[in-house]
Amino acid sequence: MLRHPLRPVAATAAALAAVGGLTAMAADPVPASPAPRSRHVLLLSVDGLHQSDLAWYVARHPHSALARLAGGGVEYTHARTTVPSDSFPGMVGQLTGGDPGVTGVYYDDTYSNGLLPAGTTHCAGVEPGVEVDLTEDLDRDQNSLDAGQGLSGLPGSILNMTGDAARLINPAKLPVDPKTCKPVYPHSYLKVNTVFNVARKAGLRTAWSDKHVAYEILDGPSGDGIQDLFAPEINSQAIGYPAGQDWTKDNAATEQYDTYKVKAVLHEIDGYDHSGAHRTGVPAVFGMNFQSVSTAQKLPVSDGLTGGYTTAGVPGPLLVKNLGFVDQEVGAFLSEIHKRGLDADTTVILSSKHGQSPTEPKALTRIDDGPLLDGLNAAWKAAHPGAADLVAHAVDDDAMLLWLNDRSQAAADFARSYLLARSGTGTGIDGAAKPFTASGLKTVYAGAAAARYFHVRPGDSRVPDLFGISQYGVVYTGGKGKIAEHGGAHADDLDVPLVVYGAATPHDVRVDAPVHTTQIAPTILRLLGLNPRQLDAVRIEHTRSLPTG
Repeated sequence: MLRHPLRPVAATAAALAAVGGLTAMAADPVPASPAPRSRHVLLLSVDGLHQSDLAWYVARHPHSALARLAGGGVEYTHARTTVPSDSFPGMVGQLTGGDPGVTGVYYDDTYSNGLLPAGTTHCAGVEPGVEVDLTEDLDRDQNSLDAGQGLSGLPGSILNMTGDAARLINPAKLPVDPKTCKPVYPHSYLKVNTVFNVARKAGLRTAWSDKHVAYEILDGPSGDGIQDLFAPEINSQAIGYPAGQDWTKDNAATEQYDTYKVKAVLHEIDGYDHSGAHRTGVPAVFGMNFQSVSTAQKLPVSDGLTGGYTTAGVPGPLLVKNLGFVDQEVGAFLSEIHKRGLDADTTVILSSKHGQSPTEPKALTRIDDGPLLDGLNAAWKAAHPGAADLVAHAVDDDAMLLWLNDRSQAAADFARSYLLARSGTGTGIDGAAKPFTASGLKTVYAGAAAARYFHVRPGDSRVPDLFGISQYGVVYTGGKGKIAEHGGAHADDLDVPLVVYGAATPHDVRVDAPVHTTQIAPTILRLLGLNPRQLDAVRIEHTRSLPTG
Protein backbone atom coordinates (compact mmCIF):
# COMPACT_ATOMS: atom_id res chain seq x y z
CA MET A 1 0.00 0.00 0.00
CA LEU A 2 1.40 3.37 -1.01
CA ARG A 3 1.49 5.84 1.86
CA HIS A 4 2.31 9.50 1.72
CA PRO A 5 1.88 12.45 4.09
CA LEU A 6 -0.82 14.95 3.33
CA ARG A 7 0.67 18.40 2.94
CA PRO A 8 -1.16 20.05 5.85
CA VAL A 9 -0.12 17.19 8.14
CA ALA A 10 3.51 17.35 7.10
CA ALA A 11 3.61 21.12 7.48
CA THR A 12 2.23 20.96 10.98
CA ALA A 13 4.38 18.05 12.06
CA ALA A 14 7.51 19.76 10.77
CA ALA A 15 6.98 22.45 13.38
CA LEU A 16 7.27 19.90 16.19
CA ALA A 17 10.84 19.66 17.48
CA ALA A 18 12.39 18.34 20.66
CA VAL A 19 13.09 20.80 23.47
CA GLY A 20 16.17 19.80 25.45
CA GLY A 21 15.76 16.24 24.22
CA LEU A 22 12.56 15.88 26.22
CA THR A 23 9.52 17.22 24.39
CA ALA A 24 8.19 17.47 20.87
CA MET A 25 6.41 20.77 21.31
CA ALA A 26 7.06 23.88 19.26
CA ALA A 27 7.61 27.36 20.63
CA ASP A 28 5.22 28.86 18.11
CA PRO A 29 3.40 25.89 16.59
CA VAL A 30 0.92 25.85 13.77
CA PRO A 31 -2.39 24.55 15.16
CA ALA A 32 -3.39 21.08 14.05
CA SER A 33 -6.28 20.93 11.62
CA PRO A 34 -9.64 20.43 13.34
CA ALA A 35 -10.57 16.78 13.59
CA PRO A 36 -14.06 15.31 13.30
CA ARG A 37 -15.52 14.30 16.62
CA SER A 38 -15.22 10.73 17.87
CA ARG A 39 -17.45 9.30 20.60
CA HIS A 40 -14.93 6.72 21.80
CA VAL A 41 -11.13 6.62 21.93
CA LEU A 42 -9.42 3.28 22.60
CA LEU A 43 -5.79 3.73 23.65
CA LEU A 44 -3.50 0.68 23.39
CA SER A 45 0.00 0.86 24.82
CA VAL A 46 2.43 -1.99 24.10
CA ASP A 47 5.41 -1.92 26.47
CA GLY A 48 8.72 -2.30 24.67
CA LEU A 49 7.35 -1.99 21.14
CA HIS A 50 9.58 0.02 18.81
CA GLN A 51 8.53 1.71 15.62
CA SER A 52 11.05 -0.56 13.90
CA ASP A 53 9.25 -3.64 15.33
CA LEU A 54 5.94 -2.43 13.96
CA ALA A 55 7.46 -1.71 10.55
CA TRP A 56 9.18 -5.13 10.50
CA TYR A 57 5.96 -6.95 11.36
CA VAL A 58 3.74 -5.01 8.96
CA ALA A 59 6.16 -5.56 6.07
CA ARG A 60 5.92 -9.32 6.60
CA HIS A 61 2.21 -9.44 7.45
CA PRO A 62 0.53 -6.91 5.14
CA HIS A 63 -2.94 -8.23 5.91
CA SER A 64 -2.56 -8.23 9.69
CA ALA A 65 -4.49 -6.12 12.19
CA LEU A 66 -1.36 -4.07 12.92
CA ALA A 67 -0.96 -3.45 9.18
CA ARG A 68 -4.58 -2.38 9.06
CA LEU A 69 -3.93 0.20 11.78
CA ALA A 70 -0.66 1.49 10.35
CA GLY A 71 -1.88 1.62 6.77
CA GLY A 72 -5.43 2.67 7.42
CA GLY A 73 -4.87 5.67 9.65
CA VAL A 74 -2.14 8.17 10.45
CA GLU A 75 1.23 6.60 11.25
CA TYR A 76 3.87 8.77 12.94
CA THR A 77 7.19 7.15 12.14
CA HIS A 78 9.32 9.37 14.39
CA ALA A 79 7.46 9.40 17.71
CA ARG A 80 9.37 9.54 20.97
CA THR A 81 8.33 8.78 24.50
CA THR A 82 9.41 10.52 27.70
CA VAL A 83 12.84 10.68 29.29
CA PRO A 84 13.25 8.72 31.50
CA SER A 85 11.64 6.08 29.32
CA ASP A 86 9.99 4.26 32.20
CA SER A 87 6.44 2.93 32.42
CA PHE A 88 5.13 5.53 34.84
CA PRO A 89 6.39 8.73 33.21
CA GLY A 90 5.60 7.19 29.82
CA MET A 91 1.97 6.37 30.62
CA VAL A 92 1.43 9.54 32.65
CA GLY A 93 2.81 11.52 29.71
CA GLN A 94 0.36 9.94 27.27
CA LEU A 95 -2.60 10.80 29.49
CA THR A 96 -1.59 14.24 30.82
CA GLY A 97 0.40 15.78 27.97
CA GLY A 98 3.34 16.44 30.27
CA ASP A 99 6.95 15.41 30.77
CA PRO A 100 8.38 14.43 34.19
CA GLY A 101 9.43 17.96 35.12
CA VAL A 102 5.78 19.03 34.89
CA THR A 103 4.00 15.89 36.10
CA GLY A 104 6.49 15.31 38.93
CA VAL A 105 6.69 11.61 37.99
CA TYR A 106 10.22 10.50 37.07
CA TYR A 107 9.98 6.74 37.57
CA ASP A 108 7.77 4.03 39.07
CA ASP A 109 10.24 3.84 41.97
CA THR A 110 11.34 7.37 42.73
CA TYR A 111 12.16 9.75 45.59
CA SER A 112 10.87 12.98 47.06
CA ASN A 113 12.66 15.41 49.34
CA GLY A 114 9.32 17.02 50.18
CA LEU A 115 7.49 14.07 51.77
CA LEU A 116 7.88 12.11 54.99
CA PRO A 117 8.49 8.36 55.48
CA ALA A 118 5.57 5.97 55.34
CA GLY A 119 4.01 5.33 58.72
CA THR A 120 4.74 8.78 60.08
CA THR A 121 1.90 9.82 62.39
CA HIS A 122 3.48 12.71 64.30
CA CYS A 123 4.92 14.91 61.59
CA ALA A 124 6.34 17.86 63.51
CA GLY A 125 10.13 17.88 63.34
CA VAL A 126 10.38 14.83 61.02
CA GLU A 127 13.05 15.25 58.35
CA PRO A 128 11.58 15.00 54.82
CA GLY A 129 13.00 12.65 52.23
CA VAL A 130 11.47 9.33 51.25
CA GLU A 131 11.25 6.72 48.51
CA VAL A 132 8.01 7.01 46.54
CA ASP A 133 7.27 3.46 45.46
CA LEU A 134 4.62 3.20 42.75
CA THR A 135 5.07 -0.52 42.12
CA GLU A 136 3.52 -3.76 43.34
CA ASP A 137 4.90 -2.93 46.80
CA LEU A 138 1.82 -0.76 47.41
CA ASP A 139 -0.57 -3.73 47.08
CA ARG A 140 -2.36 -5.08 50.11
CA ASP A 141 -0.95 -8.43 48.94
CA GLN A 142 1.60 -8.18 46.15
CA ASN A 143 1.75 -11.95 45.76
CA SER A 144 -1.88 -12.19 44.72
CA LEU A 145 -3.16 -11.49 41.22
CA ASP A 146 -6.06 -9.52 42.74
CA ALA A 147 -3.60 -7.41 44.81
CA GLY A 148 -5.16 -8.64 48.04
CA GLN A 149 -8.88 -8.36 47.35
CA GLY A 150 -9.33 -11.98 48.41
CA LEU A 151 -11.14 -13.42 45.40
CA SER A 152 -11.61 -17.17 45.31
CA GLY A 153 -11.03 -19.21 42.17
CA LEU A 154 -8.11 -17.22 40.80
CA PRO A 155 -6.99 -16.79 38.10
CA GLY A 156 -10.32 -17.58 36.43
CA SER A 157 -12.20 -15.17 38.66
CA ILE A 158 -9.87 -12.21 38.11
CA LEU A 159 -12.42 -10.25 36.07
CA ASN A 160 -14.38 -9.94 39.32
CA MET A 161 -11.59 -7.76 40.69
CA THR A 162 -12.80 -4.35 41.80
CA GLY A 163 -12.59 -1.36 39.47
CA ASP A 164 -11.79 0.84 42.49
CA ALA A 165 -8.06 0.18 42.62
CA ALA A 166 -7.42 2.61 45.49
CA ARG A 167 -9.18 0.14 47.81
CA LEU A 168 -6.34 -2.33 47.26
CA ILE A 169 -3.50 0.06 48.15
CA ASN A 170 -2.00 -0.39 51.60
CA PRO A 171 -1.96 3.16 53.07
CA ALA A 172 0.75 2.15 55.55
CA LYS A 173 3.17 1.95 52.61
CA LEU A 174 2.45 5.44 51.31
CA PRO A 175 4.66 8.50 51.91
CA VAL A 176 3.19 11.17 54.16
CA ASP A 177 2.40 14.79 53.39
CA PRO A 178 4.09 17.00 56.04
CA LYS A 179 1.32 19.61 55.72
CA THR A 180 -1.59 17.27 56.43
CA CYS A 181 0.29 14.39 58.09
CA LYS A 182 -1.75 12.01 55.92
CA PRO A 183 -0.68 9.35 53.40
CA VAL A 184 -0.17 10.52 49.81
CA TYR A 185 -1.97 8.24 47.37
CA PRO A 186 -0.56 7.98 43.83
CA HIS A 187 -3.28 10.23 42.39
CA SER A 188 -2.34 12.95 44.89
CA TYR A 189 1.33 12.61 43.97
CA LEU A 190 0.58 13.59 40.36
CA LYS A 191 0.97 17.35 39.91
CA VAL A 192 -1.39 17.76 36.94
CA ASN A 193 -4.77 16.48 35.80
CA THR A 194 -5.38 13.72 33.28
CA VAL A 195 -7.52 13.09 30.22
CA PHE A 196 -9.79 11.06 32.46
CA ASN A 197 -10.41 14.07 34.73
CA VAL A 198 -11.42 16.24 31.78
CA ALA A 199 -13.66 13.54 30.34
CA ARG A 200 -15.40 13.00 33.68
CA LYS A 201 -16.12 16.71 34.03
CA ALA A 202 -17.76 16.56 30.62
CA GLY A 203 -20.01 13.74 31.82
CA LEU A 204 -18.22 11.02 29.82
CA ARG A 205 -17.44 7.50 30.98
CA THR A 206 -13.84 6.39 31.57
CA ALA A 207 -12.04 3.07 32.03
CA TRP A 208 -8.48 1.77 31.98
CA SER A 209 -6.54 -1.46 32.56
CA ASP A 210 -2.92 -1.70 33.67
CA LYS A 211 -0.42 -3.80 35.62
CA HIS A 212 -0.47 -2.44 39.21
CA VAL A 213 -3.13 -0.85 41.40
CA ALA A 214 -0.61 2.00 41.74
CA TYR A 215 -1.86 3.09 38.31
CA GLU A 216 -4.53 4.73 40.41
CA ILE A 217 -2.20 7.67 39.73
CA LEU A 218 -4.11 8.13 36.46
CA ASP A 219 -7.18 9.07 38.50
CA GLY A 220 -5.52 12.50 38.66
CA PRO A 221 -5.42 14.91 41.60
CA SER A 222 -9.20 14.73 42.08
CA GLY A 223 -8.90 10.98 42.66
CA ASP A 224 -11.94 10.09 40.56
CA GLY A 225 -10.79 10.28 36.93
CA ILE A 226 -11.20 6.59 36.11
CA GLN A 227 -14.57 5.04 36.83
CA ASP A 228 -13.40 1.49 36.12
CA LEU A 229 -9.71 0.76 36.74
CA PHE A 230 -8.91 -2.93 36.29
CA ALA A 231 -5.37 -3.56 37.50
CA PRO A 232 -4.45 -7.19 38.15
CA GLU A 233 -0.97 -7.45 39.68
CA ILE A 234 1.59 -8.58 37.12
CA ASN A 235 4.35 -9.14 39.68
CA SER A 236 2.24 -11.52 41.75
CA GLN A 237 2.80 -15.27 41.88
CA ALA A 238 1.91 -16.68 38.47
CA ILE A 239 -0.73 -19.28 39.19
CA GLY A 240 0.19 -22.66 37.74
CA TYR A 241 3.90 -21.75 37.52
CA PRO A 242 6.76 -22.55 39.93
CA ALA A 243 6.74 -20.85 43.32
CA GLY A 244 8.46 -17.46 43.30
CA GLN A 245 7.79 -16.93 39.60
CA ASP A 246 5.64 -13.96 38.66
CA TRP A 247 3.80 -13.35 35.39
CA THR A 248 6.85 -11.68 33.80
CA LYS A 249 9.26 -14.59 34.25
CA ASP A 250 7.71 -16.72 31.49
CA ASN A 251 6.44 -15.16 28.28
CA ALA A 252 3.51 -17.58 28.02
CA ALA A 253 2.49 -16.44 31.51
CA THR A 254 2.71 -12.81 30.43
CA GLU A 255 0.50 -13.52 27.42
CA GLN A 256 -1.99 -15.25 29.72
CA TYR A 257 -1.92 -12.22 32.01
CA ASP A 258 -2.49 -9.85 29.07
CA THR A 259 -5.54 -11.83 27.95
CA TYR A 260 -7.31 -10.91 31.19
CA LYS A 261 -7.01 -7.23 30.32
CA VAL A 262 -8.02 -7.96 26.73
CA LYS A 263 -11.21 -9.62 27.97
CA ALA A 264 -11.89 -6.59 30.16
CA VAL A 265 -11.59 -4.22 27.20
CA LEU A 266 -13.78 -6.46 25.02
CA HIS A 267 -16.46 -6.29 27.71
CA GLU A 268 -16.17 -2.50 27.66
CA ILE A 269 -16.52 -2.40 23.87
CA ASP A 270 -19.71 -4.41 24.39
CA GLY A 271 -21.02 -1.72 26.74
CA TYR A 272 -20.29 -3.39 30.09
CA ASP A 273 -17.84 -2.75 32.90
CA HIS A 274 -14.57 -4.72 32.83
CA SER A 275 -16.17 -7.72 34.53
CA GLY A 276 -18.88 -8.04 31.89
CA ALA A 277 -21.49 -8.18 34.65
CA HIS A 278 -22.82 -4.62 34.67
CA ARG A 279 -24.07 -2.66 31.68
CA THR A 280 -22.53 0.81 31.80
CA GLY A 281 -22.21 1.93 28.19
CA VAL A 282 -19.07 2.07 26.08
CA PRO A 283 -16.48 4.38 27.69
CA ALA A 284 -15.47 7.57 25.91
CA VAL A 285 -11.84 7.01 26.93
CA PHE A 286 -10.57 3.52 27.68
CA GLY A 287 -7.83 1.05 26.87
CA MET A 288 -5.04 -1.10 28.23
CA ASN A 289 -1.36 -1.82 28.44
CA PHE A 290 0.24 -4.96 26.94
CA GLN A 291 3.23 -6.42 28.79
CA SER A 292 4.11 -9.49 26.73
CA VAL A 293 6.28 -7.80 24.09
CA SER A 294 8.43 -6.42 26.89
CA THR A 295 9.12 -9.82 28.44
CA ALA A 296 9.80 -11.31 25.01
CA GLN A 297 12.53 -8.68 24.61
CA LYS A 298 14.00 -9.09 28.10
CA LEU A 299 14.05 -12.86 28.63
CA PRO A 300 17.08 -14.68 27.15
CA VAL A 301 14.96 -17.80 26.61
CA SER A 302 11.32 -18.65 27.36
CA ASP A 303 9.09 -21.53 26.32
CA GLY A 304 11.96 -23.01 24.32
CA LEU A 305 12.37 -19.87 22.21
CA THR A 306 15.22 -17.36 22.19
CA GLY A 307 14.20 -13.89 23.32
CA GLY A 308 15.28 -10.47 22.12
CA TYR A 309 16.78 -9.85 18.70
CA THR A 310 18.86 -12.15 16.49
CA THR A 311 20.80 -9.27 14.94
CA ALA A 312 20.41 -5.50 15.10
CA GLY A 313 16.68 -4.73 14.99
CA VAL A 314 15.65 -8.20 13.78
CA PRO A 315 13.21 -9.85 16.22
CA GLY A 316 14.12 -13.29 17.48
CA PRO A 317 11.74 -16.28 17.63
CA LEU A 318 10.11 -15.40 20.97
CA LEU A 319 9.53 -11.79 20.00
CA VAL A 320 8.17 -12.79 16.57
CA LYS A 321 5.71 -15.10 18.30
CA ASN A 322 4.66 -12.36 20.67
CA LEU A 323 4.20 -9.72 17.99
CA GLY A 324 1.78 -12.20 16.46
CA PHE A 325 -0.01 -12.49 19.80
CA VAL A 326 -0.44 -8.72 20.09
CA ASP A 327 -1.61 -8.55 16.49
CA GLN A 328 -4.22 -11.22 17.23
CA GLU A 329 -5.54 -9.30 20.24
CA VAL A 330 -5.63 -5.99 18.38
CA GLY A 331 -7.57 -7.80 15.66
CA ALA A 332 -10.05 -8.98 18.29
CA PHE A 333 -10.64 -5.36 19.34
CA LEU A 334 -11.18 -4.21 15.76
CA SER A 335 -13.57 -7.08 15.09
CA GLU A 336 -15.59 -6.35 18.22
CA ILE A 337 -15.76 -2.65 17.39
CA HIS A 338 -17.13 -3.57 13.97
CA LYS A 339 -19.49 -6.18 15.39
CA ARG A 340 -21.00 -3.60 17.74
CA GLY A 341 -21.40 -1.02 14.97
CA LEU A 342 -18.89 1.35 16.52
CA ASP A 343 -16.59 1.86 13.52
CA ALA A 344 -18.12 5.21 12.63
CA ASP A 345 -17.43 6.84 15.99
CA THR A 346 -14.41 5.05 17.49
CA THR A 347 -10.76 6.02 17.17
CA VAL A 348 -7.94 3.64 18.10
CA ILE A 349 -4.54 4.97 19.18
CA LEU A 350 -1.58 2.56 19.33
CA SER A 351 1.68 3.49 21.03
CA SER A 352 4.05 2.43 23.83
CA LYS A 353 5.10 3.69 27.24
CA HIS A 354 8.73 2.94 26.37
CA GLY A 355 11.02 0.99 24.07
CA GLN A 356 13.74 -1.44 25.15
CA SER A 357 17.53 -1.36 24.78
CA PRO A 358 19.61 -2.75 23.21
CA THR A 359 18.15 -4.13 19.98
CA GLU A 360 21.70 -5.08 18.93
CA PRO A 361 22.52 -8.25 20.93
CA LYS A 362 26.28 -7.85 20.62
CA ALA A 363 26.08 -4.43 22.27
CA LEU A 364 24.74 -5.79 25.57
CA THR A 365 26.93 -5.12 28.61
CA ARG A 366 25.45 -6.10 31.95
CA ILE A 367 26.91 -4.13 34.87
CA ASP A 368 26.24 -4.74 38.55
CA ASP A 369 25.50 -1.26 39.89
CA GLY A 370 25.66 -2.37 43.53
CA PRO A 371 29.48 -2.22 43.85
CA LEU A 372 29.52 1.12 42.01
CA LEU A 373 27.12 2.73 44.49
CA ASP A 374 28.80 1.08 47.47
CA GLY A 375 32.13 2.45 46.27
CA LEU A 376 30.64 5.91 45.81
CA ASN A 377 29.27 5.93 49.36
CA ALA A 378 32.57 4.69 50.77
CA ALA A 379 34.55 7.32 48.88
CA TRP A 380 32.20 10.08 50.07
CA LYS A 381 32.50 9.02 53.72
CA ALA A 382 36.27 8.73 53.43
CA ALA A 383 36.41 12.31 52.13
CA HIS A 384 33.84 13.51 54.70
CA PRO A 385 34.49 11.73 58.03
CA GLY A 386 31.29 11.21 59.98
CA ALA A 387 29.03 11.69 56.96
CA ALA A 388 26.18 9.36 56.07
CA ASP A 389 25.91 7.57 52.74
CA LEU A 390 25.78 10.00 49.85
CA VAL A 391 23.14 8.07 47.91
CA ALA A 392 19.64 8.31 49.37
CA HIS A 393 17.96 6.42 46.53
CA ALA A 394 19.00 4.97 43.19
CA VAL A 395 17.15 3.65 40.16
CA ASP A 396 19.38 2.05 37.56
CA ASP A 397 17.91 0.09 34.65
CA ASP A 398 19.64 1.28 31.47
CA ALA A 399 20.10 4.78 32.86
CA MET A 400 21.24 5.97 36.28
CA LEU A 401 19.08 8.17 38.50
CA LEU A 402 20.49 9.12 41.89
CA TRP A 403 18.94 11.15 44.69
CA LEU A 404 21.55 12.31 47.23
CA ASN A 405 21.38 12.97 50.95
CA ASP A 406 23.61 15.99 50.39
CA ARG A 407 21.94 18.03 47.65
CA SER A 408 24.75 20.53 47.18
CA GLN A 409 26.35 21.04 43.79
CA ALA A 410 29.66 19.92 45.29
CA ALA A 411 28.15 16.58 46.31
CA ALA A 412 26.59 16.07 42.88
CA ASP A 413 29.91 16.88 41.21
CA PHE A 414 31.66 14.43 43.54
CA ALA A 415 29.27 11.66 42.48
CA ARG A 416 29.70 12.51 38.82
CA SER A 417 33.51 12.51 38.99
CA TYR A 418 33.61 9.26 40.94
CA LEU A 419 31.34 7.38 38.57
CA LEU A 420 33.05 8.58 35.40
CA ALA A 421 36.39 7.36 36.79
CA ARG A 422 35.24 3.79 37.44
CA SER A 423 36.12 0.87 35.15
CA GLY A 424 35.41 -2.78 35.63
CA THR A 425 34.08 -5.99 34.14
CA GLY A 426 30.51 -6.91 33.33
CA THR A 427 29.05 -9.62 31.12
CA GLY A 428 28.00 -9.74 27.49
CA ILE A 429 25.11 -11.44 25.71
CA ASP A 430 26.90 -14.79 25.95
CA GLY A 431 27.52 -14.40 29.69
CA ALA A 432 31.26 -14.00 29.19
CA ALA A 433 33.25 -11.25 30.89
CA LYS A 434 33.08 -7.87 29.17
CA PRO A 435 34.98 -4.76 30.28
CA PHE A 436 33.33 -1.40 30.85
CA THR A 437 34.53 2.14 31.45
CA ALA A 438 33.07 5.22 33.16
CA SER A 439 30.61 3.05 35.10
CA GLY A 440 28.95 2.35 31.74
CA LEU A 441 27.94 6.00 31.44
CA LYS A 442 28.16 8.24 28.39
CA THR A 443 26.80 11.54 29.72
CA VAL A 444 26.13 12.60 33.31
CA TYR A 445 24.01 15.56 34.38
CA ALA A 446 24.67 16.53 38.00
CA GLY A 447 23.00 18.99 40.33
CA ALA A 448 21.85 22.10 38.49
CA ALA A 449 22.60 20.45 35.14
CA ALA A 450 20.16 17.63 35.96
CA ALA A 451 17.50 20.16 36.92
CA ARG A 452 18.02 22.04 33.65
CA TYR A 453 17.79 18.79 31.69
CA PHE A 454 14.31 18.18 33.13
CA HIS A 455 13.32 21.86 32.89
CA VAL A 456 12.86 22.40 36.63
CA ARG A 457 14.53 24.69 39.11
CA PRO A 458 17.60 23.43 41.03
CA GLY A 459 16.50 22.13 44.39
CA ASP A 460 13.17 20.81 43.08
CA SER A 461 12.01 18.24 45.63
CA ARG A 462 11.58 15.42 43.11
CA VAL A 463 14.23 15.86 40.43
CA PRO A 464 17.19 13.43 40.54
CA ASP A 465 20.44 14.97 41.74
CA LEU A 466 22.23 12.96 39.07
CA PHE A 467 20.94 11.63 35.78
CA GLY A 468 23.32 9.42 33.85
CA ILE A 469 22.73 8.39 30.25
CA SER A 470 24.41 5.05 29.75
CA GLN A 471 26.59 3.90 26.93
CA TYR A 472 24.62 2.02 24.30
CA GLY A 473 23.97 -1.56 25.33
CA VAL A 474 24.54 -1.10 29.06
CA VAL A 475 21.98 -2.72 31.36
CA TYR A 476 22.46 -2.41 35.12
CA THR A 477 21.86 -5.80 36.67
CA GLY A 478 23.80 -8.13 38.91
CA GLY A 479 22.61 -11.28 37.17
CA LYS A 480 22.32 -12.76 33.70
CA GLY A 481 18.55 -13.13 33.59
CA LYS A 482 17.80 -10.20 31.28
CA ILE A 483 19.12 -9.04 27.94
CA ALA A 484 17.40 -5.65 27.65
CA GLU A 485 15.97 -2.85 29.79
CA HIS A 486 14.43 0.60 29.54
CA GLY A 487 14.49 3.89 31.41
CA GLY A 488 17.24 5.62 29.45
CA ALA A 489 17.52 8.04 26.58
CA HIS A 490 18.80 5.97 23.67
CA ALA A 491 16.84 5.65 20.45
CA ASP A 492 16.01 2.07 21.42
CA ASP A 493 14.39 3.40 24.61
CA LEU A 494 12.56 6.28 23.00
CA ASP A 495 11.55 5.44 19.41
CA VAL A 496 8.07 3.99 19.77
CA PRO A 497 5.18 3.55 17.35
CA LEU A 498 2.31 5.99 17.24
CA VAL A 499 -0.73 5.32 15.10
CA VAL A 500 -4.12 7.05 15.11
CA TYR A 501 -6.79 5.03 13.32
CA GLY A 502 -10.53 5.36 12.97
CA ALA A 503 -13.47 7.31 11.72
CA ALA A 504 -12.17 10.64 12.98
CA THR A 505 -8.84 10.43 11.14
CA PRO A 506 -7.73 10.41 7.51
CA HIS A 507 -6.59 7.19 5.88
CA ASP A 508 -3.25 6.13 4.48
CA VAL A 509 -1.19 8.99 5.94
CA ARG A 510 2.40 8.77 7.05
CA VAL A 511 4.05 11.55 9.06
CA ASP A 512 7.84 11.35 9.17
CA ALA A 513 8.48 14.53 11.17
CA PRO A 514 9.17 14.28 14.93
CA VAL A 515 6.27 14.04 17.36
CA HIS A 516 6.02 13.09 21.01
CA THR A 517 3.79 10.68 22.90
CA THR A 518 2.71 13.48 25.26
CA GLN A 519 0.74 14.77 22.27
CA ILE A 520 -1.61 11.81 22.64
CA ALA A 521 -3.41 13.46 25.57
CA PRO A 522 -4.56 16.64 23.82
CA THR A 523 -5.33 14.57 20.72
CA ILE A 524 -7.73 12.36 22.69
CA LEU A 525 -9.60 15.39 23.96
CA ARG A 526 -9.68 16.98 20.52
CA LEU A 527 -11.11 13.79 19.04
CA LEU A 528 -13.85 13.82 21.69
CA GLY A 529 -14.71 17.41 20.93
CA LEU A 530 -13.22 18.66 24.23
CA ASN A 531 -10.75 21.49 24.77
CA PRO A 532 -7.15 20.20 25.15
CA ARG A 533 -6.29 23.31 27.18
CA GLN A 534 -8.31 21.89 30.03
CA LEU A 535 -5.19 19.78 30.67
CA ASP A 536 -2.80 21.47 33.08
CA ALA A 537 0.31 20.11 31.36
CA VAL A 538 -0.91 21.23 27.94
CA ARG A 539 -1.12 24.79 29.20
CA ILE A 540 2.27 24.60 30.93
CA GLU A 541 4.23 22.89 28.14
CA HIS A 542 2.13 24.17 25.22
CA THR A 543 1.72 20.56 24.13
CA ARG A 544 -0.03 20.41 20.77
CA SER A 545 -2.46 17.86 19.43
CA LEU A 546 -1.07 15.48 16.85
CA PRO A 547 -1.57 16.67 13.29
CA THR A 548 -4.27 14.21 12.21
CA GLY A 549 -5.45 15.93 9.08
